[in-house]
Amino acid sequence: MRLILKPVGSVDDKVLLFLAIQLKKIFPGTSVRISDAISLPISAYNPKRGQYRSSLILEEVLSNLKPGEGDRILGVADVDAYSGSLNFVFGEAYVNGKAAIIYLERLKPEFYGMSPKEELFLERVLKEAVHEIGHTLGLSHCKNPRCVMH
Repeated sequence: MRLILKPVGSVDDKVLLFLAIQLKKIFPGTSVRISDAISLPISAYNPKRGQYRSSLILEEVLSNLKPGEGDRILGVADVDAYSGSLNFVFGEAYVNGKAAIIYLERLKPEFYGMSPKEELFLERVLKEAVHEIGHTLGLSHCKNPRCVMH
């Protein structure tokens, strides 16, 4: 698999490098490339909610996958997002598709009033990335709470 990591808006390089290294380990034989950032679509922001509409960002991410560039594209955005009737989402993907996105804001311990813990944050980021990539590979949710697809 050839995976493109696509920052959406401003994303810490440390997070992107961590993902690139870890995703290569989790998906053997996968090449991972960090590409140039794209802007968050202004139309995706809902000022009443203070959140972004995930589906619009996911569409933008997919539109940035150039033919022959990669098999999958994973957007990474450091914002809070929602989807449909869900108050928030950690990520979203096209099942059996080429694109997924993860949102970092609610993966941070400090979002929940805890002190920042980088190790916990990065663990959550990686699990969410693997979960959303799993959806692009056709995996659905799992009932086992220990499964990354739970």
